[in-house]
Amino acid sequence: MNSIDRMLATINHKQPDRTPVYPIVSGVTRFLNNSSYYYWATDALVCADALIKAQELLDLDCIITLTDLSVEASDFGQKIVYPENEAAYPDSSDHLLKSLDDYDLVQEIDPTSGKRMSEHIKLCDILVQRKGSKVPIIAFVFGPLGILSMLRGQSDLYLDLYDDPASVHQALEKITNTLIRYCDLLLETGIHAIMLDTLFASQSIMSKEMWLEFEGPYVKRIAEFIHSKGRMVMIHNCGNGIYFDAQIEMMHPEVISFLHIPADCESLEDIKDKYGSKTTLAGVISPAWLVSAKTADVEKECKRLIDIFGKDGGFILATGCEYPANMSLDHAKTICQVAKTYNPYKK
Repeated sequence: MNSIDRMLATINHKQPDRTPVYPIVSGVTRFLNNSSYYYWATDALVCADALIKAQELLDLDCIITLTDLSVEASDFGQKIVYPENEAAYPDSSDHLLKSLDDYDLVQEIDPTSGKRMSEHIKLCDILVQRKGSKVPIIAFVFGPLGILSMLRGQSDLYLDLYDDPASVHQALEKITNTLIRYCDLLLETGIHAIMLDTLFASQSIMSKEMWLEFEGPYVKRIAEFIHSKGRMVMIHNCGNGIYFDAQIEMMHPEVISFLHIPADCESLEDIKDKYGSKTTLAGVISPAWLVSAKTADVEKECKRLIDIFGKDGGFILATGCEYPANMSLDHAKTICQVAKTYNPYKK
C-alpha cells in the first residue's frame, strides 16, 4: 500500500498493511531547510520544501498544512506577532475588535487578496502537484469561533457571548461565508481533505450547549460544503474534555485528531468502544511528554496505542497536537518506526 491506500483503508475501517502514522511535524520542519520561523510560515515555497523534506525523511502517511492558528485572523486584519522560535499569534495588546462597537469591522473578505490565506492556497497547490498522487494532502483551517477570538480576545469574547450574542453571530456568519469560499479555493488545488480546528468544542473552554449555539451551526455549513465537493472532513481539537458527540453530529468527520479523553469517555479503551466505528481516531501522543521522554518510553507508548486502537483500522498514530517545534526529530523517527514495524493485527 502507498500512503493514500493505507489512509483510505483505515478511514474505511479496514485493516491496513500497517498503522498509518503522522506525528504533527510543523514548525520543526523549518530546520530541514534552515529557514526562519517567519519565512517558513509565510512563504509557500519555503514551507512546501520543508514539509516535503519531512515527509520523505520520515515516510509520513500524509501532510497536514498547519503553520499556525493565526493565518485567517491575519487576513481579517488582526495584528500578528511572529516570534523567532515559536508559532505566530495575535498581538493581545492590539486586537482588531476593541469593543462591542467594533464588530461591524468584521466583513467578508476575498481569501485570494490576503497574504496568509493566499499563500496557504499556494502551499496546497505545490504540495498536491509534488506529492498528492501518493500522499494525502490535508489543508488546516481554524474554525470560525477561534478566528473571532483572535480578533476580539478570548476573555472579551466570552463576555460578548452573553452581552450581545447577536453581534457575535453576525460576525461568525461573515467569517463562515469567507471560510466556505476559502475552502472552495483550497479544494480546487486537489487536496484530499480539510482539517478544521474546533478548539472551542471542549470542556476546557465552554459548555457543549454554548458551543452548539455559537459554532456548531457554522462548522456544520463548512463541513457540508466540503462533503458536497466529495472530500473528507477532519477535525483537530487538543482541548481537554472535547465533545466528540456534538462534533460528529454537526460535521460527520472522517477523522478526529485529539489529545485528551473526550467528555463522555473514561479511558482510551472507552473511546475505541464508543467511537471507533463512527470515525477514525488520530492521536494521542502528548507533545509535552515527548520533550522529556526516553526512546524506550516512546516505543512502549506507541505500541500501547496501536494495541488499543489499531484493530480493524480506524486509527492513525499521531501526536495529539503539534510536535515540539524546537526539538530534534528523533522521537518523530521513533514514532514512525514503531508504526512501520509493530503490527499485531497483520493478517
